[in-house]
Amino acid sequence: MRTVDAAGLEIGDDHPPRIMGVLNVSKESPYKPSVFNDPSEAAEYVDRELIDEGADIVDVGLESANKRLDVLSAEDELDRLDTALSVLDSVSGDAVFSIETRYHEVAEAALDGGFDMVNDICGFADPEMPRVCEAHDAAVAKMASPPDLTRPGAIAEVDDIYDALELNGFTDKTIVDPAFGGWSEAKTLEHDRETFDRLREFRGYGHPILVSINRKNFLRDVAGRSTEEALPVSLAATSMAVERGAHVVRTHDVRETRDAALIGHEFKRRRIREPGDVSVEELDVTTSGEAARHLDRVGANREVAAESVTRVFELEGLGSDDRESLAAAVGDAGAVLAAGDTGALLVGSPAALTRLSDLVTDASDALEAALETVERATN
Repeated sequence: MRTVDAAGLEIGDDHPPRIMGVLNVSKESPYKPSVFNDPSEAAEYVDRELIDEGADIVDVGLESANKRLDVLSAEDELDRLDTALSVLDSVSGDAVFSIETRYHEVAEAALDGGFDMVNDICGFADPEMPRVCEAHDAAVAKMASPPDLTRPGAIAEVDDIYDALELNGFTDKTIVDPAFGGWSEAKTLEHDRETFDRLREFRGYGHPILVSINRKNFLRDVAGRSTEEALPVSLAATSMAVERGAHVVRTHDVRETRDAALIGHEFKRRRIREPGDVSVEELDVTTSGEAARHLDRVGANREVAAESVTRVFELEGLGSDDRESLAAAVGDAGAVLAAGDTGALLVGSPAALTRLSDLVTDASDALEAALETVERATN
């Protein structure tokens, strides 16, 4: 996992989770407390409500990305950029400033004017965006989107999200964003839940991950909460996202989200990372799908993904004959049976456990059903 230097702010596994607060200079934006037209009032908000509360990054939006609203042109965004640049001049606190846009012209003008990074909500649908970011040595958050500047985030299936992030490649300072939220009519709450469940897969790119899950519908729906009541579910999900590998959390609730992110960071898995002539990094891989993404990244055959993780199942109620049948087959399957006085543990990769079903002979109906359950759970 690479570390991204965003104007001196290091983002990656070896650093605390970074909090991205939000300022909008777009009257269309739905979260009104973050919307300002007056630069001095906006700067006061940034200092008091974002930076003082723990924001490392301030993301400034020039327009609402709501799919129900008309998309502004690059020229329209540039007209609003003057207000955003005036805010930068008036802020007294220290933070990395990010411009949210889909256009390379706007990104270039913002970076020339003092912004530090770019939040590209259309994920390099503008093919000139990576060139601009590289020319300014700027970090860029890349949100998974179709190759269409009018449809940010309009990807539903998780595999398609993954492929969309590859659009027009990556810069050395790219941060990937899997695009949570209702960006298209086709995207359902279940799609967001699956994306969250598979969040570790996005580590397969080797780039830091940004998540924007603050009070999102797929979380509110679980607890049956309104947007106003949804802070607790957002905080719970924030800790889980960081534990699963997220490095930047975009939020309107800065202080509370910072605390939740730090808890997730404190209790996440600790993996070995040793630099050297031959460096060593233990990957955070818990499923075959996650392993497959890393294999894709290094150009290896993904067929070995099913051998790359280990699953452990406890089998209770095994009779002596079934134990003998299992014990005779596990070696050839590449699995392990650890049997004790009160039960047995079946250990192996998904591939090994799948092979086991074909190798066990003289199994009782109960053991056959148990092995079918194991096979389903590993695939």
